[in-house]
Amino acid sequence: MQDEKAFISELLHPQTQQKAFEQLLRLYQKPLYHHIRNIVLNHDDADDVLQNTFIKVFNYLKDFKGDSKLFSWMYRIATNEAITFINQKAKRNGTTSEAMQSKLVENLQSDAYFDGNDIQLKLQKAIHLLPEKQQLVFKMKYFEELKYEEISEILGTSVGALKASYHHAVKKIEEYFNED
Repeated sequence: MQDEKAFISELLHPQTQQKAFEQLLRLYQKPLYHHIRNIVLNHDDADDVLQNTFIKVFNYLKDFKGDSKLFSWMYRIATNEAITFINQKAKRNGTTSEAMQSKLVENLQSDAYFDGNDIQLKLQKAIHLLPEKQQLVFKMKYFEELKYEEISEILGTSVGALKASYHHAVKKIEEYFNED
């Protein structure tokens, strides 16, 4: 992308804002959708969370301080929106977020947008058993192929802690697969 500060200026300037925001959507809509989908698992929910994410990005861009990359800032918003969405959905259904995620994993087989096989479904079940932080780190590293430095900016966690979380997650997933 062009110089990030110049691009942010275009996003904030009324005369260039619409065109710049369209470019932002083209650049980040797919990767953010996949990131959100990895968390909420459901296509329609991912679309809703993605829309909320871009609304927040648009509304709060003026507050972006530039301490991290724009990409990392938007991923942090998307991550928080996805987790909030699951927690709110669980609350509406009178259950815990863990129970809600279990239901979402079980519903994957009937999701028309899930094109995975039995192994991928089993992987999703194994991931669901991980603590939330390990789930996020594993999904961002394994599925999205983000670098530890990028994940560190998004989650606000040290690279060393992320490597440890990923290592523990992989070991737990391996144990889950070896149980059968």
